Amino acid sequence: MTTKRPVHSDQYPDSFYHATANALEALPQLKERISADVCIVGGGFSGINTAIELAERGFEVVLLEAKRIGWGASGRNGGELIRGIGHNVEQFRNEIGSEGVEAIERMGFEAVEIVRNRVAKHNIDCNLQMGYCDLATKPRHMKELAADYQEMLHQGREGFKLLEKHQLGEVIGSDLYCGALVDMNSGHLHPLNLALGEAKVARSLGVKMFEYSAATKIVKGERPCVHTEHGRVDCRYLVLAGNAYIGHELNGYIGGKVLPAGSYLLATEPLSQEMCDEIIPQNMAFADMRIDLDYFHLSQDNRLLFGGLCTYSGKDPKDIDAALRPNLEKVFPQLKGVKIEYEWGGMIGIGANRLPQIGRLPDCPNILYAQAYAGHGVNATHMAARLIGEALTAQAERFDIFDRVQHMTFPGGPRFRSPMLAAGMLYHRLKDLF
Repeated sequence: MTTKRPVHSDQYPDSFYHATANALEALPQLKERISADVCIVGGGFSGINTAIELAERGFEVVLLEAKRIGWGASGRNGGELIRGIGHNVEQFRNEIGSEGVEAIERMGFEAVEIVRNRVAKHNIDCNLQMGYCDLATKPRHMKELAADYQEMLHQGREGFKLLEKHQLGEVIGSDLYCGALVDMNSGHLHPLNLALGEAKVARSLGVKMFEYSAATKIVKGERPCVHTEHGRVDCRYLVLAGNAYIGHELNGYIGGKVLPAGSYLLATEPLSQEMCDEIIPQNMAFADMRIDLDYFHLSQDNRLLFGGLCTYSGKDPKDIDAALRPNLEKVFPQLKGVKIEYEWGGMIGIGANRLPQIGRLPDCPNILYAQAYAGHGVNATHMAARLIGEALTAQAERFDIFDRVQHMTFPGGPRFRSPMLAAGMLYHRLKDLF
């Protein structure tokens, strides 16, 4: 049956990921006053991995999660681990210089390796599979992919292959596309199991983690303190890692720079092995190059996980199946009428310039933040955590590259910024038609 429960509840959404989670151990609620070197607000990839990075460096760490570990985008996203950080990094050359641009481009590859190494080191069961394709829907996209391919060759990177339309049958059983760029260094995984596995790693390193412990107030100062409904944490450093769920009220400076945007997924019934071999013969992940992109891959039990439909209005579609199924059947007509067993969605964080926002509060430098991954958070969150770990151990050169970038505050406040961005995205969608 297709799930129809609300997307936003205090419990995990009834997603395919929730149904196949390895372990959902409940963690305690904070009900006392405690202290630590670092307090982290947010129990997704950013917060969990910042906790790991800092605990490995000898910090005493407390992590507060408003709901459940991995409840937000980290536990319900498309599960695609794709190289790259930010969109069109060249636009920031005047702010961070050529060295800064090149450093971010290198970090786009390093971010994937951080995930791969963490999974391998700690034997995290998250069905990590390597292999990914960017899909071109028009000749302009093919020119862009050809340029990317030549750049990969120039850098001496292996695992890339440019496919023309007549070669696409090697990787996908669809006639919709005119070409693709294969990247065997990217791939796909089970994101909730990755988050839960990494949380277990953090706890094994001594990190104290609390669920249902939303931060209600932050008091700045030499030793910031974070209040929850029933407790309080005093710390030397505070890291805000709530991303789309941080809330304007908790901190207006970073809350005004990130827009929560909806993204949604379907999971089909298990498909026959013959059908899987027909539609995705090499078990790769895919995303097309449109503004309103589709992304998809197979699950471990042969379901097609198909996502897209990014919304900027702040409202969820009434029927995710009805909204996404036409896209699925356009890509794979052979799946017309396929049974959908799960549908779900959630909020991702998007900034105006689509570069992750990693920095310090200007009026309180011992409060750091990481957010606004624009739909590429599986890898970028892990890189942000590495940079915060470096910054708090006097190695802030790479952290400072991101901190130098100026990020626009969305005009209109929480009430009007979503409609304004929705209008802006409509303009880009219209451009994307040509």
